Amino acid sequence: MTISPISPIKRFWNLLSLYKLELRQIYAYAIFIGIVNLTLPLGIQAIINYIQTGEISSSWIILVAFVLIGIAITGVLQVLQLRVVENIQQDLFTRSGLEFAYRIPQIRLLNLDELHAPELVNRFFDTLTIQKGLPKILIDFSLALFQIVFGLLLLTIYSPYFIILGVTLLLIVWLIFQFTGPQGLQSSLKESKYKYKMAHWLEEVGRLNTSFKMYGADELHLEKADKIAVDYLIARESHFKVLINQFRLFIAFKVFVAAGLLILGGILVFNQEMNIGQFVAAEIIIILVINSVEKILRVVETIYDVLTALEKIGFVTDLELEENVGKLKLEKEEAISIQATNINFSFPDSDNKILDNLSFEIPANSKTLLTGKSGSGKSILLKILAGLLEIKSGGLYLNNIPVKNFEKENLFKSLAYSPPTNQIFEGSFRDNIVMGREVPEKKLRELINILRLKEYISMQAKGIETMIDSGGKKLPRSIIQKVQIARLVLQEPKLLIIEDPLQFVEVSERIEIIDYLTSLNCTLIVVADHKYWSEKCNQIINLENKQ
Repeated sequence: MTISPISPIKRFWNLLSLYKLELRQIYAYAIFIGIVNLTLPLGIQAIINYIQTGEISSSWIILVAFVLIGIAITGVLQVLQLRVVENIQQDLFTRSGLEFAYRIPQIRLLNLDELHAPELVNRFFDTLTIQKGLPKILIDFSLALFQIVFGLLLLTIYSPYFIILGVTLLLIVWLIFQFTGPQGLQSSLKESKYKYKMAHWLEEVGRLNTSFKMYGADELHLEKADKIAVDYLIARESHFKVLINQFRLFIAFKVFVAAGLLILGGILVFNQEMNIGQFVAAEIIIILVINSVEKILRVVETIYDVLTALEKIGFVTDLELEENVGKLKLEKEEAISIQATNINFSFPDSDNKILDNLSFEIPANSKTLLTGKSGSGKSILLKILAGLLEIKSGGLYLNNIPVKNFEKENLFKSLAYSPPTNQIFEGSFRDNIVMGREVPEKKLRELINILRLKEYISMQAKGIETMIDSGGKKLPRSIIQKVQIARLVLQEPKLLIIEDPLQFVEVSERIEIIDYLTSLNCTLIVVADHKYWSEKCNQIINLENKQ
């Protein structure tokens, strides 16, 4: 799998840079926890020395209390750590959700033509992986590292030989990650690729469940799912082998740590360079170090998961957004005229020109019908005129000004475009029509009445506040088209661009709505088969004739 120019490690550091203050708190708590934990063996060493005297003294009681207070302080600091990490998790979820919500509508349409938008949205769930993984990395992993470092530093108090041993141990840990880390990350990314393939295929099966129900006797849906599962298992096994190799190295490392520290400690005791109390304290430190190594061992897979999740989310955030280089704004009251001079368009991965040296002129407030056989480029031209696609060459002007000179956001506010696809989302009738805009209630009611929506909406339990399923699954297709037309008209556009807008509306109503749309004070461009459109439009552009 190809990794983007920004490495997963770089993405991880970029993520942490957003929470510098919180990280300082976490690491401050971790340092104190590591220091307090090390008071435990020192306290036990002193307690053993007092016990060897055979008398209970006030100093012994104070030392016991000191050790217990240290344990309590450690618990309090861990709770504070959890609070800080919880704040990061909540912020991360909110930040990621808003980032996706902002970016997906802003992604260049050509990028989305090459990708499957719902598959991109699936990547949001990697936010949950990061949420679950960060506490282990920020708390368990960092605390384990601090305890290893502090433990080895404390051991140097007993003998300078421990310095050599400590440096050797840290070097071994670094070498393990240096040589096995890249393999683990690559295999984790490959495994994740097949997870998304499976999710995408299951979405396709769910979207076309009727087709698979009726024509699925040959079990294509199962065969494809089985193939993806096999590919996933192969990738997972490859990743697991890397993990197993790392686990083996860590186990060998743990044995080496235990052997080195125990043997060195025993020799120092035999040579009377350490007393029994110091040896017991050293053994406790050794146990802490070994436990810390085990924590690192358990967190390694989580690190891979988080880095992979960041790479998956980063793929979405790296997609190019719509450019907004223009500065000019269209006046809301100003009618829009269109001039096209030798415009060309083809997709980036194709040499086939969909539009080839096309020229035409559409006067302001005119009603224009686009015609042409299937594949002549009608839909593409509408998207170009709506500012969603950019021409490869030629000139496209709005009111005699190059379209690139206009600010994109302002341009979208001055026009309305509706593709032939279903654009209904889960929400109320009001939500789907108004789309968050401030619209006078009287104006909304009038429009609903004009489009013959009033009768249907009034029959619903909650009227205009009645909820609609995603895609309007329970709605008649004619109602879906009327809702989408109402959405366009409320924009009060100076340029209205529509494709097959009344395909499923009854003929009598269709004629009334066409009369209404062609009476609006705007430039209208439509692609439709109904002959009444040609009667109401004052201009017809046939793309086959390029005129």
